[in-house]
Amino acid sequence: MNNHAIELLIVDDSEAARGGLKSLLKAIPGLELVGEAAGGKEAVRLAEALQPDVILMDLQMPDMNGLEATREIVRTSPHIAVLVLTMYDDDDSVFAAMQAGARGYLLKGATKTDMARAIRDVAAGAAIFSPAIARRMMTYFRQIRQRPTAHAFPELTPREQEVLGLLAQQYANREIAEALSLSLKTVRNYISNIFTKLQVADRAGAILKARDAGFK
Repeated sequence: MNNHAIELLIVDDSEAARGGLKSLLKAIPGLELVGEAAGGKEAVRLAEALQPDVILMDLQMPDMNGLEATREIVRTSPHIAVLVLTMYDDDDSVFAAMQAGARGYLLKGATKTDMARAIRDVAAGAAIFSPAIARRMMTYFRQIRQRPTAHAFPELTPREQEVLGLLAQQYANREIAEALSLSLKTVRNYISNIFTKLQVADRAGAILKARDAGFK
């Protein structure tokens, strides 16, 4: 990578977006734009023909979305680094892009400095995410570690697990009933069953056990 310009393919269904991106990329030394595509199918075709170092990939496009295109490109040309560039910052989009094989995820509007760093990093084999996305990923994985396993209390039914989870969040019986669309009597029965199965005397004991097991 150090001996030649990083070759780029940009993929976005908006001509205006592609134009703006091309202007930004021209201001970054060491980059060479070798092609552009307005849709996923065209991106797959050009990726195979041009073999760029990095593809800047939008997500929402006609005929084939960016996730499908990324998956196909990574399957056939795993050496090509796909850097998602999109306006979508929801968790589903971020993790779907990762699962598809993208090496990075930036939001549209990224600064020239952030864009240059991201392109160079993914071209060198690193994974790169914008600061906001990185923070959300850290929060997500921290929550994953904190989640109780499905086998924390195997003696409880799935519904009892749900009720216990709400108990751990300090929900009152009426709030649990509303959240799960149950009658108060049914909720009381579930709670009684939970106390018996967990061998606790009261609500406080159940909450303590639940939190020790990872319920938050």
